[in-house]
Amino acid sequence: MNQQVDSVTASGIQGALENIAVEIGYKLMRMSYSSIIRESEDFGAALVDEYGRGLAESAQSTPLQSGPIPGYVKHILKTLQARGDVVRPGDVIMHNDPYGGASHGPDVAFIVPVFHGGELVGFSGTTAHHLDIGALTPGSCGIVDAIDAYAEGLQFKAIKVYDRGQRNDAVWQILRDNIRASDLVVGDMEAQVAASRIGAERMEALIAQYGLPTFRAACNSLMDHAERLMRQAIQRLPEGSWHAETFIDGYADSPDPAKRDLPIVATVTKRDDRLIVDLTGTAPQVKDRPINMPFTGTVDVAIWLTVRSVLLDTAVHGHIPVNEGLTRPIEIIAPKGCLANPEFPAPTIARFCPGNQVADTVMRALAQAVPDQVCAGIGNLKVIAFSGIKGNSHWVHMEIFEGSYGGRPGADGMDAVDTLYANTRNNPIEDIESHLPLRVERYELREDAGGAGQWRGGLGSVREFRLLSDGGASVEGEGHRFKPWGLLSGRDGATARLTLRRADTGESIALPSKVPHMATREGDVFICEGPAGGGYGDPFRRPAVSVQADFLDGLISRATAEREYGVTLTPVGEVDVQATNQLRQDRG
Repeated sequence: MNQQVDSVTASGIQGALENIAVEIGYKLMRMSYSSIIRESEDFGAALVDEYGRGLAESAQSTPLQSGPIPGYVKHILKTLQARGDVVRPGDVIMHNDPYGGASHGPDVAFIVPVFHGGELVGFSGTTAHHLDIGALTPGSCGIVDAIDAYAEGLQFKAIKVYDRGQRNDAVWQILRDNIRASDLVVGDMEAQVAASRIGAERMEALIAQYGLPTFRAACNSLMDHAERLMRQAIQRLPEGSWHAETFIDGYADSPDPAKRDLPIVATVTKRDDRLIVDLTGTAPQVKDRPINMPFTGTVDVAIWLTVRSVLLDTAVHGHIPVNEGLTRPIEIIAPKGCLANPEFPAPTIARFCPGNQVADTVMRALAQAVPDQVCAGIGNLKVIAFSGIKGNSHWVHMEIFEGSYGGRPGADGMDAVDTLYANTRNNPIEDIESHLPLRVERYELREDAGGAGQWRGGLGSVREFRLLSDGGASVEGEGHRFKPWGLLSGRDGATARLTLRRADTGESIALPSKVPHMATREGDVFICEGPAGGGYGDPFRRPAVSVQADFLDGLISRATAEREYGVTLTPVGEVDVQATNQLRQDRG
């Protein structure tokens, strides 16, 4: 018979689990060596039960890192069982198999089991994006020409780096021998082990405080509660089925039409208190280019996050516990062999931007059901991997170049931020320049680009990077060909741009959204212009004073104010009320 638990006790255990997950995350940040974890916060931390069901995740980390951890654990358990192995006290397990729950190869998890009274009761885990994973070119993003999974770097499938408390020195030596910038990367991995162990200690202490039967009853109650919240939110949707299609650039400069202008398709159907998200119609996998998305770890997380954010907005519903219960009412269909459910050994390392587009497409479908709960189309992101050799050591920098949100009911889109399931932070210029042979010579909002609307789309940023030594760079991105979509008469946003200005010739070269590793010279400059989100609502309904404020802030030009918003400004920047009213009336 299952033990019952009162709601006060369950809430106390929920709060404790969430605090432990947050503590794991902060401990990892403070112990890490690389800026992508320490500053960009491209990591995850979570607690799961003995079956791999998610209990809590770190609120300050990115959903794309914390969300997949239950999938990591479930596949670790499955892999160990197939080997005839089991989890034991003192084990630390490393895993990054993109066809076994991992989001992609560079997001390496370190999982520590939690035992109580000799019984396995759960796991504490961290994931983090590592600067290099031993792939064919430096870095772990910007690898856009890998022909299969084996070209993407080292694969770890439930490898015990500590076995019953004993360090497996051979594995750690393999890591050091096969990874560029190994001091940084291995240092980050050791920080993950330490942080995960702290989480395991805290979780075991929590169980000891309440007793295992009460703890398990509380966890089951919390998951059931989250499931009820999601089912109630789904029930509030109108009956129906909603279809949306967007596109990714793919390889815009490829002569092969199967590699460019690729559709992402989502059909969202409500059935009572269940939601079915069907990705049928999405482009077939690209067998020899790494833009395919692991179904578990990328696609499922993108969809869960979008549905949760739209239907259970914390601004409306308050704090929502994040655990496996939220996912139970959501069924995801993706045909085997499509971009969103590739078959091994199709490469997946560059799945970041396509997965963000899946989230954007699902939101576009939901916009037809609940237009007052979504934003217009987002401006997608890109990652530039800068690298080189200083003395006898490699240096690698991963620049996660931000995008923007579309306008939303009652508010303009957010400017220059990572979007949807990414949620990482911008790299501070001071940190970049103090550690790397890079100089950031320009950093500002992109002007005159946001999708016009009653609430305008967010603006991307502009950054210029000058290389202070010879090296190399590669780019993984999206959004150079297809504009973020406007909603309810809002205008589409602006596409991204990337330009390389050569130091020796002064030539400016327009680059596509995906660039394989290329040699760079001292003095070369990368000019990155982020995309702008779509507008929400009729631009002529935007208050003239808001248009004036954007003009005075230098965000839009006088011509844009008049052309897109029907607002006439005087030479000193005041609103010409009579001319504005006449212009808006003449244009209907």
